Amino acid sequence: MIGRHGGLLYHFVVCPPLPLKRKKIKMKFALASDLHLEFDTLELNNTEGADELTFLDITATVDDRKTLFDLVERIASQIDIPFTVGGGIRSVEDARDVIQAGADKISVNSAAVKRPQLITEIADSFGSQCVVVAIDAAAIENKWEVFIQGGRLSAGIQVQDWVEEVQWRGAGEILLTSMDHDGAKKGFATELINVLSPHLRVPLIASGGAGKKEDFTDLFIQTSASAALAASVFHFDEIKISDLKKHLKYLNIPIR
Repeated sequence: MIGRHGGLLYHFVVCPPLPLKRKKIKMKFALASDLHLEFDTLELNNTEGADELTFLDITATVDDRKTLFDLVERIASQIDIPFTVGGGIRSVEDARDVIQAGADKISVNSAAVKRPQLITEIADSFGSQCVVVAIDAAAIENKWEVFIQGGRLSAGIQVQDWVEEVQWRGAGEILLTSMDHDGAKKGFATELINVLSPHLRVPLIASGGAGKKEDFTDLFIQTSASAALAASVFHFDEIKISDLKKHLKYLNIPIR
């Protein structure tokens, strides 16, 4: 991802159909921009080939403000793929505003950790299919802990425990970002995902670490991840989504 400590994130997501009993994996695209970057400079045509788009206003929580609804509306008007929006969503009313602005799914992170009932409230109001719980994880003394406030503060919760709870409360998807891998471009946190696999009853989207095509290959072959989310490698044309999908198909990894 780009801009963990400032700005907005938009993500393309890659989602292939998984082998055997696994579902098709999706390709998600994350767009990232600085808050000072004008929306007109964003090239949403680069989402071609992405299965979904994720927009995370990652400083909304830290700045104690709501997400940028006008920007959400403008993005939603230009795309025809599922659109997830997160950042600054603290209530059912906030979620409703984002959905009315054009989002298909709501992503919650820090607010859900602070008040887990929020997950249930949004799921009850709009359905679990609308609820994506984003989890920022980091390894601390050989244990994976949940972090909040844009990755600045440990929540004192083990990732496995939080994964179990968010599913029980109504999460329809989990967006997992390994802070240890984020930005390193050395591959996804496959070890962490495999630790979590026995606990998963909903799709898991892997984020953080994409640097080359082989990183996606390793993710989908070595883990049960349902989708891969990436930003900078797509933004800067280091990897083209169309080329990545061809690469995965060549290796007999089914994709949407």
